[in-house]
Amino acid sequence: MKKIYLAGFDVFRPDAQQYGEQLKTLCEKYGFQGLYPLDNSPPRNLTSLDLARWIYRSNIALIEQSDILMANMNAFRGAEPDSGTVFEVGYATALNKSVWVYTDQERSLVAQHAVHKAPGTRSYVDNQGYTVEDFGLNLNLMIACSAHVIVGSAEDCLQHIDSM
Repeated sequence: MKKIYLAGFDVFRPDAQQYGEQLKTLCEKYGFQGLYPLDNSPPRNLTSLDLARWIYRSNIALIEQSDILMANMNAFRGAEPDSGTVFEVGYATALNKSVWVYTDQERSLVAQHAVHKAPGTRSYVDNQGYTVEDFGLNLNLMIACSAHVIVGSAEDCLQHIDSM
Protein backbone atom coordinates (compact mmCIF):
# COMPACT_ATOMS: atom_id res chain seq x y z
CA MET A 1 0.00 0.00 0.00
CA LYS A 2 1.45 3.37 -1.02
CA LYS A 3 1.90 5.98 1.69
CA ILE A 4 0.79 9.58 1.27
CA TYR A 5 2.15 12.37 3.44
CA LEU A 6 -0.73 14.78 4.10
CA ALA A 7 0.80 18.24 4.08
CA GLY A 8 -1.09 21.40 4.82
CA PHE A 9 -2.09 24.05 7.28
CA ASP A 10 -4.82 21.71 8.47
CA VAL A 11 -2.60 20.95 11.48
CA PHE A 12 -3.55 24.42 12.79
CA ARG A 13 -7.30 23.80 12.70
CA PRO A 14 -9.08 23.67 16.07
CA ASP A 15 -10.08 20.09 15.18
CA ALA A 16 -6.72 19.21 13.62
CA GLN A 17 -6.46 15.71 15.07
CA GLN A 18 -9.99 14.75 14.01
CA TYR A 19 -9.54 16.30 10.59
CA GLY A 20 -6.32 14.33 10.13
CA GLU A 21 -8.20 11.14 10.92
CA GLN A 22 -10.79 12.08 8.28
CA LEU A 23 -8.03 12.62 5.73
CA LYS A 24 -6.46 9.28 6.61
CA THR A 25 -9.86 7.56 6.24
CA LEU A 26 -10.21 9.14 2.78
CA CYS A 27 -6.77 7.80 1.90
CA GLU A 28 -7.85 4.30 2.95
CA LYS A 29 -10.97 4.61 0.78
CA TYR A 30 -8.67 4.96 -2.24
CA GLY A 31 -6.20 2.28 -1.16
CA PHE A 32 -3.52 4.48 0.39
CA GLN A 33 -2.08 4.88 3.86
CA GLY A 34 -2.20 8.48 5.02
CA LEU A 35 0.67 9.86 7.10
CA TYR A 36 -0.43 12.96 9.00
CA PRO A 37 2.02 15.32 10.72
CA LEU A 38 0.18 14.97 14.04
CA ASP A 39 0.48 11.16 14.04
CA ASN A 40 3.56 11.40 16.24
CA SER A 41 3.48 12.71 19.80
CA PRO A 42 6.44 14.75 21.01
CA PRO A 43 8.29 13.89 24.20
CA ARG A 44 7.21 15.89 27.23
CA ASN A 45 9.11 18.80 28.75
CA LEU A 46 10.84 20.01 25.58
CA THR A 47 11.76 23.67 25.35
CA SER A 48 9.96 25.60 22.61
CA LEU A 49 13.00 25.44 20.35
CA ASP A 50 13.53 21.72 21.01
CA LEU A 51 9.84 21.08 20.27
CA ALA A 52 10.09 22.99 16.99
CA ARG A 53 13.16 20.93 16.02
CA TRP A 54 11.39 17.71 17.02
CA ILE A 55 8.37 18.59 14.85
CA TYR A 56 10.65 19.43 11.92
CA ARG A 57 12.57 16.13 12.18
CA SER A 58 9.35 14.12 12.60
CA ASN A 59 7.71 15.67 9.55
CA ILE A 60 10.85 15.18 7.46
CA ALA A 61 10.90 11.51 8.50
CA LEU A 62 7.25 11.08 7.47
CA ILE A 63 7.92 12.68 4.08
CA GLU A 64 10.90 10.38 3.57
CA GLN A 65 8.72 7.34 4.42
CA SER A 66 6.03 8.38 1.96
CA ASP A 67 5.65 7.51 -1.70
CA ILE A 68 3.47 10.52 -2.45
CA LEU A 69 2.99 13.95 -0.93
CA MET A 70 -0.46 15.52 -1.11
CA ALA A 71 -0.68 19.15 -0.02
CA ASN A 72 -3.43 21.63 0.77
CA MET A 73 -2.36 24.72 -1.19
CA ASN A 74 -5.29 26.93 -0.29
CA ALA A 75 -4.45 30.42 0.93
CA PHE A 76 -3.51 30.55 4.61
CA ARG A 77 -3.21 33.70 6.71
CA GLY A 78 -3.18 35.80 3.56
CA ALA A 79 -2.97 35.40 -0.19
CA GLU A 80 -0.48 32.52 -0.42
CA PRO A 81 -0.27 28.89 0.75
CA ASP A 82 1.30 28.05 4.11
CA SER A 83 5.07 28.47 3.95
CA GLY A 84 5.73 25.25 5.88
CA THR A 85 3.60 23.31 3.41
CA VAL A 86 5.43 24.92 0.50
CA PHE A 87 8.73 23.81 2.07
CA GLU A 88 7.39 20.25 2.36
CA VAL A 89 6.35 20.28 -1.31
CA GLY A 90 9.85 21.41 -2.27
CA TYR A 91 11.49 18.79 -0.06
CA ALA A 92 9.36 15.99 -1.52
CA THR A 93 10.09 17.26 -5.04
CA ALA A 94 13.83 17.18 -4.29
CA LEU A 95 13.41 13.56 -3.16
CA ASN A 96 11.66 12.74 -6.47
CA LYS A 97 8.43 11.90 -4.70
CA SER A 98 5.18 12.17 -6.60
CA VAL A 99 3.69 15.51 -5.49
CA TRP A 100 0.02 16.39 -5.73
CA VAL A 101 -1.51 19.63 -4.52
CA TYR A 102 -5.08 20.80 -4.28
CA THR A 103 -6.62 24.23 -4.08
CA ASP A 104 -10.08 25.68 -4.41
CA GLN A 105 -8.60 28.54 -6.45
CA GLU A 106 -8.95 28.07 -10.19
CA ARG A 107 -8.32 31.70 -11.19
CA SER A 108 -4.87 32.70 -12.41
CA LEU A 109 -2.55 34.60 -10.09
CA VAL A 110 -3.22 37.74 -12.10
CA ALA A 111 -6.98 37.34 -11.59
CA GLN A 112 -6.41 36.65 -7.88
CA HIS A 113 -3.96 39.44 -7.05
CA ALA A 114 -3.41 41.99 -9.79
CA VAL A 115 -4.62 45.47 -9.10
CA HIS A 116 -3.48 47.16 -12.30
CA LYS A 117 -0.86 47.16 -15.01
CA ALA A 118 2.40 48.86 -14.14
CA PRO A 119 2.69 52.16 -16.01
CA GLY A 120 4.52 51.78 -19.32
CA THR A 121 4.74 47.97 -19.09
CA ARG A 122 2.72 44.88 -19.81
CA SER A 123 3.23 43.67 -16.22
CA TYR A 124 0.54 43.43 -13.61
CA VAL A 125 1.20 44.55 -10.05
CA ASP A 126 -0.46 43.85 -6.71
CA ASN A 127 -1.60 46.43 -4.17
CA GLN A 128 1.97 46.69 -2.82
CA GLY A 129 3.42 47.40 -6.25
CA TYR A 130 5.03 43.97 -6.75
CA THR A 131 4.81 42.24 -10.12
CA VAL A 132 2.29 39.40 -10.31
CA GLU A 133 3.59 36.57 -12.48
CA ASP A 134 1.43 36.17 -15.56
CA PHE A 135 1.67 32.58 -16.79
CA GLY A 136 -2.02 31.76 -16.47
CA LEU A 137 -1.27 29.54 -13.46
CA ASN A 138 -3.35 29.46 -10.28
CA LEU A 139 -0.28 28.90 -8.07
CA ASN A 140 3.30 30.17 -8.15
CA LEU A 141 5.17 28.56 -11.04
CA MET A 142 7.54 26.75 -8.69
CA ILE A 143 4.59 24.78 -7.32
CA ALA A 144 2.51 24.59 -10.49
CA CYS A 145 5.42 23.27 -12.57
CA SER A 146 6.65 20.71 -10.03
CA ALA A 147 3.39 19.17 -8.85
CA HIS A 148 0.12 17.81 -10.16
CA VAL A 149 -2.33 20.64 -9.39
CA ILE A 150 -5.95 19.72 -8.73
CA VAL A 151 -8.66 22.33 -8.35
CA GLY A 152 -10.92 20.87 -5.71
CA SER A 153 -10.85 19.11 -2.38
CA ALA A 154 -8.57 16.54 -0.76
CA GLU A 155 -10.92 13.82 -1.98
CA ASP A 156 -10.84 15.19 -5.53
CA CYS A 157 -7.05 15.02 -5.34
CA LEU A 158 -7.10 11.44 -4.05
CA GLN A 159 -9.42 10.44 -6.91
CA HIS A 160 -6.89 11.80 -9.41
CA ILE A 161 -3.97 10.10 -7.66
CA ASP A 162 -5.90 6.82 -7.66
CA SER A 163 -6.60 7.08 -11.39
CA MET A 164 -2.89 7.37 -12.25
